[in-house]
Amino acid sequence: MHYTLRQLEVFLAAAHTENITRAAQQLSMSQSAASSALKDLEKQFSIQLFDRVGKRLQINELGRALRPQAESLLDQAQALEHAFKQHDCIGEIKIGATLTIGNYLAVDIMAEFIQRHPSASVQLHVANTEAIGQQVLSFNLDMGLIEGEFQHPDLEVTPWREDELQVFCSPLHPLAKKSSLTDDDLIKAQWILREPGSGTRQAFDRAMHDLLPNMTIGLELQHTEAIKRAVENGLGIGCLSRVSLEAAIDSGRIIALPTPSRDLRRNFYFILHRQKYRSEGIIRWLELCQNS
Repeated sequence: MHYTLRQLEVFLAAAHTENITRAAQQLSMSQSAASSALKDLEKQFSIQLFDRVGKRLQINELGRALRPQAESLLDQAQALEHAFKQHDCIGEIKIGATLTIGNYLAVDIMAEFIQRHPSASVQLHVANTEAIGQQVLSFNLDMGLIEGEFQHPDLEVTPWREDELQVFCSPLHPLAKKSSLTDDDLIKAQWILREPGSGTRQAFDRAMHDLLPNMTIGLELQHTEAIKRAVENGLGIGCLSRVSLEAAIDSGRIIALPTPSRDLRRNFYFILHRQKYRSEGIIRWLELCQNS
């Protein structure tokens, strides 16, 4: 074999940090050792994996093409190392989740996962659909649980479970007494919504596509709790996953508003990179999610 796993680690760290000094720090190496490892790898095969722009390393087309295979190989090597050291095939897994899933579903799943696999380490990163998709593509996350549709040829996107959005308002809002909302009500309302790029906003825009040009969006916020608080304080009406609204509706802090003319159903999805090695930890996490 004409390359080492250490050389692949340097290649991937440089691709992630775009700087050989930061790559060396990430791997606890000296800058000169990391630089030599990368140069030796390129020289060995007479290739160039990066474009050098000052101190910045910009991965080129060849580097991007080889990156998934290097990621997969290192993942398998790390899984084997965990098995040798711990006699346990489940080590660390990095899970990404969108806000609704991360705040209302993933933490309970993570707790049960750790209870079943005490030696496992789970990192949970919460962001919107666009951000999670990009991090799965760049191998910064092992897999993602998303509430929007994110299509890319390098990703496997698998439906997980059904969900439905719910329009809601403050008990003191003029619409609170209506048995259902008409399209005219939806157009005249002041809306408080998630930001573009989130799965919730994607589903809302799809359901309201023909009304959007005439709708008034007063606020766009990145957090479901901030939207609920704004709605409770009478700043407008909102639309979020029913999963995130159950406790507030039950307590009477907000009122659910039926919208029979609008289809607010959607799916939650698993996303994984097609080149990602399916470690024992990933397999067990998927099984637990599917059975939850």
